[in-house]
Amino acid sequence: FGFFKSRDIIGKIKNTTVTHKAGHWYVSFQTEYKSAERPHHSKSMVGVDLGVKRLATLSNGFYVDGLSALKVHSKALAKLQRKLAKKTRFSNNWKKVKQKIARLHSKISAVRHDFLHKFSSYLSKNHAIIVFEDLKVKNMTQSSKGSLDEPGKKVKQKSGLNKSILDQGWGMLMDFCKYKQQWKNGMVLKVDPKGTSQTCSCCGHKSKANRLSQSEFVCEKCGLTINADDNASLNILASGHGVLACGNPNSLEFC
Repeated sequence: FGFFKSRDIIGKIKNTTVTHKAGHWYVSFQTEYKSAERPHHSKSMVGVDLGVKRLATLSNGFYVDGLSALKVHSKALAKLQRKLAKKTRFSNNWKKVKQKIARLHSKISAVRHDFLHKFSSYLSKNHAIIVFEDLKVKNMTQSSKGSLDEPGKKVKQKSGLNKSILDQGWGMLMDFCKYKQQWKNGMVLKVDPKGTSQTCSCCGHKSKANRLSQSEFVCEKCGLTINADDNASLNILASGHGVLACGNPNSLEFC
């Protein structure tokens, strides 16, 4: 069958997969080839603090706002879902609306993938070592409803945060960076997130009182005033240096 080749196929084809998604057909090829073994051209190391309002804050002062692909299209999606609920199940009109919903979900996914691919490529191209917090995204986004015996607290707020975390694609970004760094002979480090948001990146003083608000960090000991995400990214970078120095993944302890 014929297909549109979006890019050159490099190497020997080992596997071919044909998929059907939201009314479109796709073919992907898994190939094998020997890449040139050379060190990463950059010698830079960067700490990355992941968030919701800011998708990523880098220790070099650069940050990227969250894309929120699902949130942007949430009204259109909700409208289609209400329309679907009014249709007779499995009727032709029901199937048409169902297909529109599938296409919108596919669009949201494609927008997120494209954005994260471009940003992860930027990180991988410019930094030999990328340091993230070792976040357990799956655990962080578990249902907040709890059980009958132990009902959840602040369920609505937690549910909204869960959706925002999944919408940003933290896990996907870290996975993209990992395989791209492997291609470039770079490295991705993951460090213990404990204390990164409450510890002063200047003097090392740790206290909940250092966080005046979600975005403002003021050290009660040395007086450092800095954006909280910027402060966390510097702590993540410092922790990464500690791991390289002595293999100690504990956030801010060094040998």
